[in-house]
Amino acid sequence: MTTQYTRQGEFWTGVKDTFPLVLGATPFGIIFGAVAVTGGLSPAAAIGMSVLVFAGSSQFIGAGLFAQGVGIGVIIITTFVVNLRHALYGASLAPYVKRLSHRWLLPLGFWLTDETYAVVIRRYQQPDESPYKHWYHLGSSVFMYTNWQFWTIVGVVAGQQFTGLAKLGLDFALVVTFIGIVVPLLVTRPMLACTVVAAVVAVLANGLPNKLGLMVAALAGIAAGMLVETVLNRHAARNAKLFESRQSPSFPANR
Repeated sequence: MTTQYTRQGEFWTGVKDTFPLVLGATPFGIIFGAVAVTGGLSPAAAIGMSVLVFAGSSQFIGAGLFAQGVGIGVIIITTFVVNLRHALYGASLAPYVKRLSHRWLLPLGFWLTDETYAVVIRRYQQPDESPYKHWYHLGSSVFMYTNWQFWTIVGVVAGQQFTGLAKLGLDFALVVTFIGIVVPLLVTRPMLACTVVAAVVAVLANGLPNKLGLMVAALAGIAAGMLVETVLNRHAARNAKLFESRQSPSFPANR
C-alpha cells in the first residue's frame, strides 16, 4: 500500500489541498470577528458562534440581524434558508460516504463548508481504490475549522482595538476564493449552464428579502443544468439509435 492510501497520507493530503482555500477564508474570519463585536455581540458570543455554527455567510447575516434588533425567530429562519445549499452538497456526497458510521457522518456533516466540499468531491470522484478517502475529507474539514476559529479570535481582538476594520474590503478575498472553487469544476456543458444561470439570477434577485435570492438562484441553476443534461442525453440517445440502425443488415448500404 502506498503512502497516499494510508489514513495519515490521505489526512495530510486533504490539509495540503485545502491550503489555498484557507488563505481566501482567512480575511473573511477576521472581518466576521470584527463585525460581530462592533455590532453588539460580546467576544464570547462571537467566538461561540464560530465554534457552534461554523458557517461564514450565515454568521455574517446573523450578526447583522442581531445588530438591527431582529428577533431570534427571524434570524434562525433566515440563516436556515441561506444554509439550504448544504443539503445539495450533502446529496452530492451521499454516494461516497453512505458506508460510514454516524461517528464519522456527524462531524463531517457539521464541518461541511463550500471550500471543503469543492476539495473533497474531486477526491471522491478520482478513480483510485483508496479505502481512506474519508480521511482526506477529515483533513480538509479539521483544517478549515481550526483556521476559522483562530482568525475569528484575531478579528474579535482587532475589532475591539481598531475602528473601521470591517470596512477595509478584505472580504474581496472570499470572492476570489469562490471563483477559484467554481471554475475548475466547470468541465461539462450542464455545469457551465448551471453556473451562468445561477449567476444571472443571483444578480437579478439580489434585492429579495432574507437572502432568498440565493436560493432562487441555486434552484434556477439546478433547473438549467438538468435541462441541458436532459437535452444532451436525448441527443446522444438519438445518435446511438441512428448508429445502431446503420449497422443493421436491413439498413440499405451506402453506394
